[in-house]
Amino acid sequence: MARKVQRKLDKWKSKKWYAVEIPKFMGSNRIGFTPTSDPDNLIGRVVETTVGELTNDFSKHNIKLKLEINDVVGDIAHTNFIGHEITTDYLRSIVKRQTSRIDTNLDVTTKDGYKITVKPTCFTVKRARTSQIKGIREEMNKIVIKRASEIRFEQFIEEAIVGKLSANIYRQTKHIYPLRRVEIRKTHILVGPPSV
Repeated sequence: MARKVQRKLDKWKSKKWYAVEIPKFMGSNRIGFTPTSDPDNLIGRVVETTVGELTNDFSKHNIKLKLEINDVVGDIAHTNFIGHEITTDYLRSIVKRQTSRIDTNLDVTTKDGYKITVKPTCFTVKRARTSQIKGIREEMNKIVIKRASEIRFEQFIEEAIVGKLSANIYRQTKHIYPLRRVEIRKTHILVGPPSV
């Protein structure tokens, strides 16, 4: 038994700590450390953080960022952004009775060739009719597809996370039926840019 414990301790001692760094377009901040005895084992590892932790803004702790380690240089593990998600407890907290929640799920392509799944959601002030829900969903799809085609990946992700894209949807769809809130509840990178 003592030998087993010693073996585990020796294995742990042989591990080295690597700083995990977020992608350049998000500020290249370090978000923590991860241990490994072989840096190759870090490649492909998925780590999560929140926008609140990056910005020290407590109101943004409901937005989770998913990052994948893609390279290790020295003692720094570099990451790619692979998606974001709004926490389910936050989404539950903004659902009200006698209102409509309108979800959509679409794949878009950015100006620089990234393919991304985007899941926007709208909450109405009161319960909407089926035709109004359909109209809002169609408009929401049009806005997101058009915006993605106009801008590069990094800008699109920034707009999805900081709320610019949802504000854009809100402005352009509230005439169909009054909206209480719009959120981009999830993004997920399907394909990176086409290789040159």
